[in-house]
Amino acid sequence: MEQQEQQQIVPERKGQKRKLEEEAIEEEEEDDEEDEEEHEISDNSNSPDARHALICKIRAQVHILNTTFSWNHIDRSTARDSVHILANLAKNEEVVNVIVDAGAVPALVRHLLAPPLLREIDSQKLFEHEVEKGSAFALGLLAVKPEHQQLIVDAGALSHLVSLLKRHRDGSSSRAVNSVIRRAADAITNLAHENSSIKTRVRIEGGIPPLVEFLEFTDTKVQRAAAGALRTLAFKNDENKNQIVECNALPTLILMLRSEDAAIHYEAVGVIGNLVHSSPNIKKEVLLAGALQPVIGLLSSCCSESQREAALLLGQFAATDSDCKWLQVHIVQRGAVRPLIQMLESPDTQLKEMSAFALGRLAQDMHNQAGIAHNGGLVPLLKLLDSKNGSLQHNAAFALYGLADNEDNVSDFIKVGGVQKLQDGEFIVQATKDCVAKTLKRLEEKIHGRVLKHLLYLMHVGEKVPKRVALALAHLCSPDDQRTIFIDNNGLELLLNLLVSKDPKLQHDASVALYKMANKAMSLSPMDGAPPSPTPQVYLGEQYVNNATLSDVTFLVEGRRFYAHRIALLASSDTFRAMFDGGYREKDARDIEIPNIRWEVFELMMRFIYTGLVDVTIDIAQDLLRAADQYLLEGLKRLCEYAIAQDISLDNVSSMYELSEAFHAMSLRHTCVLFILEQFDKMCPKPGFSHLIQRIVPEIRSYFSKAFKPNQRGPRL
Repeated sequence: MEQQEQQQIVPERKGQKRKLEEEAIEEEEEDDEEDEEEHEISDNSNSPDARHALICKIRAQVHILNTTFSWNHIDRSTARDSVHILANLAKNEEVVNVIVDAGAVPALVRHLLAPPLLREIDSQKLFEHEVEKGSAFALGLLAVKPEHQQLIVDAGALSHLVSLLKRHRDGSSSRAVNSVIRRAADAITNLAHENSSIKTRVRIEGGIPPLVEFLEFTDTKVQRAAAGALRTLAFKNDENKNQIVECNALPTLILMLRSEDAAIHYEAVGVIGNLVHSSPNIKKEVLLAGALQPVIGLLSSCCSESQREAALLLGQFAATDSDCKWLQVHIVQRGAVRPLIQMLESPDTQLKEMSAFALGRLAQDMHNQAGIAHNGGLVPLLKLLDSKNGSLQHNAAFALYGLADNEDNVSDFIKVGGVQKLQDGEFIVQATKDCVAKTLKRLEEKIHGRVLKHLLYLMHVGEKVPKRVALALAHLCSPDDQRTIFIDNNGLELLLNLLVSKDPKLQHDASVALYKMANKAMSLSPMDGAPPSPTPQVYLGEQYVNNATLSDVTFLVEGRRFYAHRIALLASSDTFRAMFDGGYREKDARDIEIPNIRWEVFELMMRFIYTGLVDVTIDIAQDLLRAADQYLLEGLKRLCEYAIAQDISLDNVSSMYELSEAFHAMSLRHTCVLFILEQFDKMCPKPGFSHLIQRIVPEIRSYFSKAFKPNQRGPRL
């Protein structure tokens, strides 16, 4: 495995914000008509009259709260009704600002405390805990909007809420006490949500110890509320994390992981996750306390939220930047892989993202890579590359990057079409593109030895697999192994069959593969310049071109005389040699007529014969090619082919290919073939393209048979 690891997108943990919905079974029976009236007012608060009525109603409740802070039976009952009305209205976030603007916060904060006992009759304490509970509930709903959090805290709410957490210590234990404790914990959760200064204030006010204590409370709803608050307080606050651990919360939290109540283990795994996040020392303590197995157990929970949190936590456990690297193997050995792979196929995007994240971390260990692939992880991870979610896509790519590091996985990658998937994917972020490129590079580096031998075996087994192997090897194999793979083991025929198939996708893949092979072979790529003449030659020089001095032969071209020298012609061309040395009538003729070549073309041809150099322009290149072919001037032919090749386009490549066939222009023919393969998708809609492909197949076969040289050292098997 490479020392420099690919960067993984780590899913961000967040503090928990509770919704604070009242549960009917816990609340006192309320006046249905009053509730209906409140909902009607709040739902129609957009109209001017309704909004005015709403403001008046809220101000009336605030006034009541400001004037009823006593144990008087009427005051207490009225205050209870007012906090209930405000809490119901606050459930509508659109009304929250109206409530705050009406001055409700100080009034509600005041009623978090019990009124002072002024008379003997007050000892009856009518509606004890009810007003405080309602106030905590309403403040928690107001705190859902971040802009009101600090206002509520500045009004003194935190110290009162922490006092409510301790209300059970006076010996009273009832459903009402439990309810007020729960509402206080919920309010603290919302006040501290993503607010680091308030999290710190909660600790300073002494709120953490009682919350830890409530993890063992008999009322499970109180346990959930306390865990939710601790989860929020632990998020990105090291001092809070340390105090939670110092209060001995870990053993209880780990027991909660095994709870049959999904709400309990969901909150518990969330707290542990936030404690572990960016805290290696706490991670060690959590593991020593026995968290690993119950967290793995949650991967099979019926609660998708717990599954997500457990997968994220396992990903944190499996981080390679700590002293707990052994954990990766232990996580796999204890049964995490199969449920994580099953989660990859969930309809829940977040669940897929967390499981891909965890598998990505686990796949960076060589001992886990083959196991993840063997348990069926490759295909679902490859499918996730099609996701439109950038984070999910990247975590899947990162996991595949890890799996590609193991030689035992290379054949599986190729068998399931993984190489094509990596090549064809549309990746959202640059980091994913880089990761995929490095994954392909890893696979390429492993195509030798037993891996190559196995792939060659697979090329002869079944129907789909040989095609996928041939396509993949075209991109991944070393040039030294091309002849072994594509000639000796029939890989080229597999690709050519795909090229002429009826499946557009297979045709596309084959054209890309053949183009890649051609580039590797260093021959079918476009010519960088005309190559030199195949045989050394001495030229008479520019001064003798069409010069009557010492001329011993004259050509008549379009009625004009062109003076030449037999010695130059004999040295340059077999055609001229046969003309002057053979039994042709031109042998002794002084004037020779050239009937089928224009003067400009003939002059350029002769200039090449005398100098070995000529500037071939595209407007004359085809006529000059015809003349060069007729007089067997190979050097001039290559110059013409090069000039023509610069002008190949989608519209003329078919005629250019025909031209190359007509005049035996092999270099031009190869360039046409390469162009067709490179522009395959754009060429497909053109009339006659199918026939053109059929025509070039023999040429492709012939070319590669010659281009793939035998490896002098033998294949790397």
